[in-house]
Amino acid sequence: MSEFVGKAVEILNEKMGGGGFDGVARIVLKDEGSLILDKSGARISDDAADVTLTASVDTFRGILDGDTNPTAAFMTGKLTVDGDMGLALKLASVLG
Repeated sequence: MSEFVGKAVEILNEKMGGGGFDGVARIVLKDEGSLILDKSGARISDDAADVTLTASVDTFRGILDGDTNPTAAFMTGKLTVDGDMGLALKLASVLG
């Protein structure tokens, strides 16, 4: 597990304002690890989810920093989505 995965958990919990996410989403950071967002917030985990987003660390860092639009990353193949697309769209609003 990389240091960035832990930092991403912190950033996501800040973006959610201490609340949780309505659903279960997994974000897989290629070659680094994965995290889960659910009603409890964000945490490092590889649990099953309703939607899984996969990206490189550089792409996901850009999304968290606001330099990369999640929808644009998806459309260009830098972010892949497997599962509930409606939930993925909700997650995009949390990320952006």
